[in-house]
Amino acid sequence: MERQLRKTRIGLVVSNKMNKSIIVAVERKVKHPIYGKFVKKTTKFMAHDETNTCGIGDTVSIMETRPLSKNKNWRLVEILEKAK
Repeated sequence: MERQLRKTRIGLVVSNKMNKSIIVAVERKVKHPIYGKFVKKTTKFMAHDETNTCGIGDTVSIMETRPLSKNKNWRLVEILEKAK
C-alpha cells in the first residue's frame, strides 16, 4: 500500500507504560441522528513508538501500518507538541 493511501490520525497520548508502545486517544465529532447535536467520541489506538520518546499528554501523529501485534496496527510518525 502506498504511503499516501494509509490512514493518519492526530491524537493525545494517554498511556506510555508499555515498552515501545503508546495508547493514543483520537477525538472526533459525530452528529446525533435525532437531535442534531455534535457529540465528542473518543477512540483509543495502540501505536508503536520505536524510541520510547513519547510522554503522557503529548500530541502525536500516527499512521496505519501492518499488524505489529494483536492490538497494534498503528505507528508513531512524529510528536507534534510535547506536554507542558
